[in-house]
Amino acid sequence: MTDSTPVHGTWEPHPAARWEDGFLSGNGHHGALVFGDPNDERIVVTHHTLVRPNGRDSRPPQLAAGLPALQDRLLAGEATAAESFTDGRPHQWVQPFHPAFQVRLRRPSADCPGYRRDVDFTTGVVRATCTGWTSRVFVSRADDVIVQQVTGPGLTLDIDLDHRLPGAPAGLGVGHGAVLTAEGALLSLRARYPGSDLACTGVTLLAVTGGTTTLAPPGVHVEGARSVLLLTRVHRHTGELDVVREGRALRDLLTEYDEFLDRHAALHRTAYERVTMDLAADPAERALPGSELLKRPRSAALLERLFAAGRYHLLSASGLFPPRLTGLWTGDWNTAWSGAFTNDANLNLQTASAAAAALPEVTGAHANLIHRQLPDWRDNARAIFGTRGVVAPGHTDGESGHSYHFNREYPLHLWTAGADWLLKPLVDHDETHGTRDPRTAAALAEVALFYEDFLTRTDEDGRLVVVPSYSPENRPANASWGTLNAAMDLSAARHALRTAAAYHPGPDADRWHALADRLPPHRINNDGALAEWAWPGLDDSYDHRHLSHLYGVWPLDEITPYDTPQLAAAAHRALELRGAENDSAHGHLHHALIAARLRDGDRVAHALGQVLDGDFFHASLMSAHYPNRHVYNADAAHTLPAVLIEMLVQSTPHRLVLLPALPPALPAGRLTGVRTRFGAEVDLTWAPDGATAVLKPTRTIRIEIMTSSGDAEPLDLVAGEDHVLSKGAW
Repeated sequence: MTDSTPVHGTWEPHPAARWEDGFLSGNGHHGALVFGDPNDERIVVTHHTLVRPNGRDSRPPQLAAGLPALQDRLLAGEATAAESFTDGRPHQWVQPFHPAFQVRLRRPSADCPGYRRDVDFTTGVVRATCTGWTSRVFVSRADDVIVQQVTGPGLTLDIDLDHRLPGAPAGLGVGHGAVLTAEGALLSLRARYPGSDLACTGVTLLAVTGGTTTLAPPGVHVEGARSVLLLTRVHRHTGELDVVREGRALRDLLTEYDEFLDRHAALHRTAYERVTMDLAADPAERALPGSELLKRPRSAALLERLFAAGRYHLLSASGLFPPRLTGLWTGDWNTAWSGAFTNDANLNLQTASAAAAALPEVTGAHANLIHRQLPDWRDNARAIFGTRGVVAPGHTDGESGHSYHFNREYPLHLWTAGADWLLKPLVDHDETHGTRDPRTAAALAEVALFYEDFLTRTDEDGRLVVVPSYSPENRPANASWGTLNAAMDLSAARHALRTAAAYHPGPDADRWHALADRLPPHRINNDGALAEWAWPGLDDSYDHRHLSHLYGVWPLDEITPYDTPQLAAAAHRALELRGAENDSAHGHLHHALIAARLRDGDRVAHALGQVLDGDFFHASLMSAHYPNRHVYNADAAHTLPAVLIEMLVQSTPHRLVLLPALPPALPAGRLTGVRTRFGAEVDLTWAPDGATAVLKPTRTIRIEIMTSSGDAEPLDLVAGEDHVLSKGAW
């Protein structure tokens, strides 16, 4: 191991000319994207609630009356029957996520020698400095406000709020406000959406020390100041916002910059520092700016920094909601795929590390999104399937949980696995902490009720049939998208029923277990692979970015090399045959997560290499959806920490697997603070000559340790007593 500490931040020696390269800060409500240069610094302000009305009809389709006829047709072999199972409306996207505005600070053009910008992951502070000038920005978790301080001798600044960002609608109703105050000034910007009573309004309070402040509409001019402190919030609202009241609220918060930072850092630092990774990287490489590290895709220092950045960005994007496709940030109103929460893969992949990486803040944000939308999930179940219980949508903007984003090629309204998939992280959280959240228990019961009402059709052997069934976002090679017995649907139904039973022992549990027992097994196809559709005669389509059919491997524990070796071998064969389709980041890293569960370190390394070699990361260390930094997207950035953890430590409520899929290129390292689903913290150290794991249990329990040969050894843990394992004990 090296003596130096891994880097918990990143830096660049040049300004960010593109907003995609801007450093990020956030508190899960507000976001700040910092770019520009000392003569024109820009802070793009975002908020999770900022979605633009787009005229969509958010009602779920009223299709329940026609469901029995559709089921009859599909069971009779009519492969395209589900293509007409819609209410005739055109394809609709959810309301698109958008930025609010940019806080713009201009100085008289001048050289600024010694420029450097950096972001400290431990505090969330984005800083830029050069001779005679410093700017620091963070988003406070304690006060829910964007805090910026600019210091320097004799500061001359023109400051305004500017809505002119790429893609801003021409019909925005924009109104500016600027008034002088005792502290300095109060700025506001209102942007009303075209044809709507909805608007977003930002308010910035300036506290100016020294010099003079004068109005320079639409902003202010500051001359000869020693420092300027800016506090910014944004609200989405109907009608008009009371700017005076909002200004008063900011004034009531006003204190010294360091006090703001101390209150925030106490919350942010505690969460960020729970887990660390040291890959014994070269100290000289650790000192490089991020853009230089990205040119060394096989560098251990790059993986260390991307792990740290991924946890930082994931934490910063999670609060009111979990991360969107773009996390909490965008500098463009035309956000790809509406900047939605894409539920059928991306959201769960981004939050995959939450339980193990000790970020309950992320799971809490995920739970917030689910619980506020459960009434809409009930509407989906009734309207589309005529059942009790809940059905989750494939996409949401955060406001509506109704299923209305669908068309012939993407019949996401037929996806019944979504509720189990989305609730799985909450179950993992409960197992990790040894508690059962009553809200999770209630939601699981509603999922079970859905399956009670929905699973009524049987095959010729008396097994239940999931019909209609959909495997996101793929189709059989010889049939249409809506079909029968998708592997993901079978795994989800079994898991949901048995998990609901575990949370609700008694007569309900007996009934749900009996229903789960009647579901058909997975099918192994003629290639020896786990079939994506368990219905005989449906052929696999291998070249696809989604791996929904391997849900039983990851994140479930339904298929493992230890308990179901034949199915695990078939799943591995399916993984070998899977193509990358359009090289999306989420597809590669989903592949890596499944490979890690199947103990294939070489395949994990290959999947990681596809992303690291593919130029997926901006200088900000936020990622893109496609190679060559095409389409700003948080999938790779947020999912990568989960991949690195899964290749080192895996757990179930009664099992621990250490170093299951360690790539040869990482012969030494240390991972500390990882949480397990049996209630212990693990510190793992490994090197070519051996490895050691320190287990710190919070509850007394017997688990099994999986050895490198696949054998299980029992281990008794006692709450509060550390237990040390050395290589050879597993």
